[in-house]
Amino acid sequence: MTISADLGTAIDAERYRAVFRRYAAGVVVVTADAGLGPAGFTATSLASISLDPPLVSFALSTGASSWPTIAAASTVVVNFLAAGQHGLAGRFATSGIDRFAAPTLWSRLPSGEPVLDEAVGFLHGSVRHRYPVGDHHLVVAEITHATLADHPPLVYHEGGYRTVA
Repeated sequence: MTISADLGTAIDAERYRAVFRRYAAGVVVVTADAGLGPAGFTATSLASISLDPPLVSFALSTGASSWPTIAAASTVVVNFLAAGQHGLAGRFATSGIDRFAAPTLWSRLPSGEPVLDEAVGFLHGSVRHRYPVGDHHLVVAEITHATLADHPPLVYHEGGYRTVA
């Protein structure tokens, strides 16, 4: 690889998107309820950041319809999606719809949070921090419970949902 870029030139939004389209990322749906009904969104920004205590982070645009709920919720659920669940991922990435209406199958954990019944596993966490970062917020949650089944994961790459062989 020959690097010939002018490092003094700022990257534009389209180039930035193009770079990250080439970066495969796992797909999850984050759900929460701050008392006004369930909210959720598809995320590819989930990251494990600490083992002791067990912390994860994810990012959400402050303009997203789910942001007011995530901003107010004390807990969140990270629902893991498997290969073949691109319809579920697409539903929670679509604006202007009731993401929890049929055909979405969901229930509540004993502690009240919404969880997707079709998810192959989930993390339950208590929100510890919300940091404004650019046009997003970075949310850090301490994991209090985890379930996960063996499954091929759903990933996002090149603008579409894929799986790992």
